[in-house]
Amino acid sequence: MISVQDANAIIQKQLFELDTEIIDLNNSSDRILAQDISANFPSPKFDNSAMDGFAVKSKDTIGASQNNIITLKNIGLSSAGMPSDLNLKPGECIQCMTGAKIPNGADAIVMVEDSSGFSDNQNVQIMKQVDKGIHIRFKGEEIKKGDILVRRGNQITTSEIGASATFGYNELIISKKPKVAIFGTGNELVEPGKDLKEGEIYNSNLFVFADLAQKAGAEILIRNIIKDDKSSLKSFLIKALESCDVVISSGGISMGRYDYVREVLIELGVKEHFWKVAQKPGKPLFFGTKKNTLIFGLPGNPVSSYIGFMIWVWPILRKLMGSKETSTIKAILAEPFPLEKFKYRFLFGKAWIEKGEIKCKPSTKVGSHMLTSALESNCILSSDKGEGSLNQGEFIDLHILPWKTIK
Repeated sequence: MISVQDANAIIQKQLFELDTEIIDLNNSSDRILAQDISANFPSPKFDNSAMDGFAVKSKDTIGASQNNIITLKNIGLSSAGMPSDLNLKPGECIQCMTGAKIPNGADAIVMVEDSSGFSDNQNVQIMKQVDKGIHIRFKGEEIKKGDILVRRGNQITTSEIGASATFGYNELIISKKPKVAIFGTGNELVEPGKDLKEGEIYNSNLFVFADLAQKAGAEILIRNIIKDDKSSLKSFLIKALESCDVVISSGGISMGRYDYVREVLIELGVKEHFWKVAQKPGKPLFFGTKKNTLIFGLPGNPVSSYIGFMIWVWPILRKLMGSKETSTIKAILAEPFPLEKFKYRFLFGKAWIEKGEIKCKPSTKVGSHMLTSALESNCILSSDKGEGSLNQGEFIDLHILPWKTIK
């Protein structure tokens, strides 16, 4: 049995990044970038107006007010997409719409509200003095040409899509999705919706695995419940190992009479890197490799499987796609956290913000079969081995469930 830290170090040494593909911007949401998105031009691309109004020389408005109206001659119009090519001279102004290029010679905008308004009349009354640069968005003030907007490894959301479109990207280079096989073993497992017989239970773990894998960005190629039969298990694993980047099992990895998964994996040439980890829940954790396929054998107990997937499998699926994210932070305990004398401890928990600090408490349901402990949780709390408990007010590691929020 090895430590959580040693197990993690072993896994990191076996990681690889998946190939990339080019995808249309419209279909890129939630994918992981495999390129830096940089600015092809400055933003704004040119000096432009932040308001509807008149482009002026600021010196021409000195002293202007409601009681001291200054009259300028309007010589033209500059609108978005149709810039004026006129050169502004002293005593002149040009109608200038929001987003329109600032005409040559102008250095300020008078808002239309501070004038006699838009009309066909060439004489425009200016009723407010303006300073040089007022209501002008200057070239490059937001982004300089060549600036990196989004770095590779980031997940593409609405913001990244908007920025990419703004700078002319219609396609993006993204990481391919990990191809995943998920399976569970056990004669007792029955699909939801069917009637249970004596000794049977509903299969929940594969539904959890499938949802988590898809949330992480993976593509599920194979999904199956396999009876406690070595021949069926072997046929499934041969196909999974040949076609998938990651193979994930639920159950069949411990030391029970019908726990065949580890045995069959080794028969098929999988290199075992470790089998048991000093953690609770989920001591029977298998990790192996065959060529470029990673194999995770998780326990069958629902909480062990769920937490095991989030702690061990989720971050690996993300890293295979080049993601640089981390979801672990420190939080202050509002209630004691029970420690394990010889094992690293994980528990579902609830985190919230109180007076500017992140506080948390563990679930009171600590059994590895109590999947309802996940219902009100938005995080997983974890701590290294120790005596007694971590007390209220102490810091603890908090793993945020990525689809949850802390309020």
